[in-house]
Amino acid sequence: MGAITLEKVTKEFSGVKVIPGVDLEIAHGEFVVFVGPSGCGKSTLLRLIAGLEDVSSGTIRIDGVDATGLAPARRSLAMVFQSYALYPHMSVYKNIAFPLKMAGMPEADIKAKVEAAARTLNLTDYLDRRPGQLSGGQRQRVAIGRAIVREPEAFLFDEPLSNLDAALRVNMRLEISELHQSLKTTMIYVTHDQVEAMTMADKIVVLHAGRIEQVGSPLELYRNPANVFVAGFIGSPKMNLIEGAPAAKYNARTIGVRPEHIQLSTESGEWAGVVGVAEHLGSDTFLHVQVEGIGQVTARISGELNIHHGDRVWLTPPPERIHRFDGEGTAI
Repeated sequence: MGAITLEKVTKEFSGVKVIPGVDLEIAHGEFVVFVGPSGCGKSTLLRLIAGLEDVSSGTIRIDGVDATGLAPARRSLAMVFQSYALYPHMSVYKNIAFPLKMAGMPEADIKAKVEAAARTLNLTDYLDRRPGQLSGGQRQRVAIGRAIVREPEAFLFDEPLSNLDAALRVNMRLEISELHQSLKTTMIYVTHDQVEAMTMADKIVVLHAGRIEQVGSPLELYRNPANVFVAGFIGSPKMNLIEGAPAAKYNARTIGVRPEHIQLSTESGEWAGVVGVAEHLGSDTFLHVQVEGIGQVTARISGELNIHHGDRVWLTPPPERIHRFDGEGTAI
């Protein structure tokens, strides 16, 4: 199985509550992403689930069994770290086989499991190499292979792609997503990159200061952010958040409109402004417009656009696309 339940889980370090109280249900086979800014508690929460940190209070259940006091080795979870944590003097084969050897598994069974994992991860041609002879993406696949052979109830990934360059990150993101579809095993994935969260997750858990701000599918969070924090964190480029007179017009303390929902005109519209930076990406154009009485507003326009720095434009937010938030920052 692989269902994981957190009930009123807290964590203190030197009297400071970094996780003030979390309740969370993770179903068997779900790909759940913990996302949030640096210091929000996402890695700490993952380590609590893994048993690498002790819970200060609350309960962690794995498949209905209280695992709060269990040692990490008894939780049937496999963790993949940011640093790969490979043995540099061992071959790829021996690195993947290591946990099975420690468990005393017969050599024939080890060989079958290692070769199966290598086929899944396209590592068959590299089994005799050492980690120093591999690329970063290949080393990460070895670390994943070492986790796969253990046949865990769930995989725990702690920012596994942060050491890779941009192109490799995209490739590995796809490979991990394909792996999840193949294995159908529960996966919990920690990242500060909301693009990774949006493209990989079945369910996203947005964390801020150790608290869960919202839980939902990527599109639920994109379409219906629960508060200003989630609205400003989910989406790239991030949502424009505006206070003052424009917000008061909509009976709100703050309004939000996503860059891709703003309508652009060179003749007339609701908000007049001057283009600052214009980012021409081919498929999209990002305009950073200084709007009178509001400040900078970002608009994302599909395709190429013959608009440049200093041009005067008008922006119009469609009323049905505007998000409204009250004085506490909660969605209205």
